[in-house]
Order: sequence, then structure tokens, then C-alpha cells
Amino acid sequence: MSQAGAVTKFNLGSLVATPGALDALRRASQDPLAFVERHRRGDWGDVDASDKALNDEAVAHEGDLDRQGRVLSAYTTSAGEKLWIITEYDRSATTILLPEEY
Repeated sequence: MSQAGAVTKFNLGSLVATPGALDALRRASQDPLAFVERHRRGDWGDVDASDKALNDEAVAHEGDLDRQGRVLSAYTTSAGEKLWIITEYDRSATTILLPEEY
């Protein structure tokens, strides 16, 4: 997943995906790691300006458990299905899921 020159904005923790997200990715013939890489680099996808600002603030304090926060990215697969990627505030896990699975 790591590439030369790629910037890691924050730790991901354990990477998990829900069955619904995996099915959506299969239907779209897309690699989940491509979306995870975007998330890891700070490309928040289709979130609104408020969520982008919250994400930027969350990762600006990376390593400070009292100040870092949860990170949410939203993407759309090539088949038109929405995916969320959420990294927990404590960086214990990153989950790929469908919004209705939240």
C-alpha cells in the first residue's frame, strides 16, 4: 500500500471492511486499497466542507490522543455506490463500509 513519495497523513490501525462494502467493490470491479490510499493521503472524497475541515483538524493533531479525531471519507464506486471509510479517533481501526451499514 505504501508508495515512494506518498504522504501518510495519519495512522490507519487495523484495516477492515464490511460484507456490503466488499460486495459493492466487487460489483464495481474496484480494488478497496485504491480508496484506502486516497483516504490515507488526505483526499476525503465526496464529503462536505464542514467534514473536510473536521478531517483536516483531526489529522493536524496526529499523535495527540486528546486532540486527534475520527476521520471520515466518502467515495463513489464506478458502479455508482457510495462507500465510507472511517478511521477511529484512536487510530485502532479503519473500516470500509456502506453508509447504511453505519
